[in-house]
Amino acid sequence: MQGNFRGDGFGSIAHTKLYTPLLCRNQEILPVSVSLFLSYLLISNLLRLWDTLQFKMNYEAVIGLEVHVQVKTASKIFTRVGQGYGYDENTLTDPVVLALPGTLPVMNKAALDAIIKAGLMLHCDIAEVCKWDRKNYFYPDSTKNYQISQYDQPICNGGYVEIELPGPSRNVMGEHKTIPLTRIHLEEDVGKLTHFAHDSLVDYNRAGTPLMEIVSDPALASTEEAYAYLTTLRTTMIYAGISDCDMEKGQLRCDANISIRPVGTTELGTKVELKNLNSISYVRDGIAHEIKRQLAVTKSGGLIVQETRDYDGIAGTSQSLRSKEEAHDYRYFPDPDLMPVRVDEAWEARIAADCPERPFDKQRRFMAEYDVPYTITSVLVPDRELSDYFEAAVDAAGTSKAKAVANWIINDLLRELGAAGQTLVETKVTPAHLAELIGLIEAGTINSNSAREVLAETFAKGESPSAVVRKGLKSETNTDELEQWCRDAIADNDKAREQFRGGKDSAINAMKGPVMKASRGKANPKLVDETLRRLLAE
Repeated sequence: MQGNFRGDGFGSIAHTKLYTPLLCRNQEILPVSVSLFLSYLLISNLLRLWDTLQFKMNYEAVIGLEVHVQVKTASKIFTRVGQGYGYDENTLTDPVVLALPGTLPVMNKAALDAIIKAGLMLHCDIAEVCKWDRKNYFYPDSTKNYQISQYDQPICNGGYVEIELPGPSRNVMGEHKTIPLTRIHLEEDVGKLTHFAHDSLVDYNRAGTPLMEIVSDPALASTEEAYAYLTTLRTTMIYAGISDCDMEKGQLRCDANISIRPVGTTELGTKVELKNLNSISYVRDGIAHEIKRQLAVTKSGGLIVQETRDYDGIAGTSQSLRSKEEAHDYRYFPDPDLMPVRVDEAWEARIAADCPERPFDKQRRFMAEYDVPYTITSVLVPDRELSDYFEAAVDAAGTSKAKAVANWIINDLLRELGAAGQTLVETKVTPAHLAELIGLIEAGTINSNSAREVLAETFAKGESPSAVVRKGLKSETNTDELEQWCRDAIADNDKAREQFRGGKDSAINAMKGPVMKASRGKANPKLVDETLRRLLAE
């Protein structure tokens, strides 16, 4: 190797013989000079990494989110035409949606009820009076060349969103924080453009759908907080029945405003807006990408430009759409065709009475009232239908059996639903069925193994657990046969027998297994325990 080594890029060492052999990990011999060069590269990379980490530690991110939520109403916000997803293009339109001459908007009260409910769920102050404004811009997705929105008098002011950050492990609750809101206002959605190589098509089915914009303060500090914020917001809107929040259908969309600043300062940096973030994961990834980009620009001595960028979640890249100089002047002014809205105390109280318990409040109550652990409540609570099902089963079974109810739902009912590809609404197992099943176990009529067979039968046919048991899944109650199985188990387990008689109570479990095996899982566990103890005391 010494006479034939080619440096190829290492300069004068290409033909030198002035080096000492060095054994590498794989026992190949490399020249000392190459080893030194590789060490130099490693140290250089480590120093650059340390420098980057130090630089990042000197800066912090400041994030604000603008979340658009489509309100679930039967009709659009200013006309009676229906709204929905999946219809043929341009079939959910009428003269108002198409802005034909002579048409006038008529306010949809259900949309106002929904935004008031959203404001109350998010601790907002509900304005006594709000008004409507025209946001003027010219784009094919808007038939009127303006959008009816709310500018300086929104219906909801302030408020906050409670979030939970990831805990140290999955079974430990994470830190809770509150993210302040600036406002929530109501407006009409616009049409949807589909772009092709040489032209674009517009579908106005979405135009005129009631749309809330929930604007946070620039108070989020990390991608984890942004992810938790959106997750909580989505859960809350679904809980209240305000929206289905299906991001694939455009029912929840998010724009993110991101800036960085030196740690310890309060002045906001130059913000960059990310558009077209159509999944919660893309929001998290897009924010991470933009923070990294801004840090790199700042580290290289460049300046952050205020602009709007488009993030490609698949490619993990972004590109500039427009700069501050190209930003629109929307020339807001009050809409002359719509009167201001006054929300009196009676209206607000009626909506408040219809608001459900907030998800985190419900989780805390489940843990305190039912003594159900965090790991189970974190599965039950995010799904309102599942948590309501749990409470209905607890009401039927009794509070003392809440843990058993929760375990049967999480470990068994959800398994059956998953295997059958069903939702909770479709299941034939009612909360009363589940309570009855647990009662049969508590009474010793069936054991846990038999109960799973009963549940499967109830799930398939909708028969009550008692009816299924009467058909042949009752625990084995032949006392003579059971006593013989217990005598055999005691005789075959000398060590466990002597340990139990010596005071080790848990040793009896080693003798229960053979009895249950002999009965093919049908023996009454309570009776098995009583029989073994009686025989061991002889």
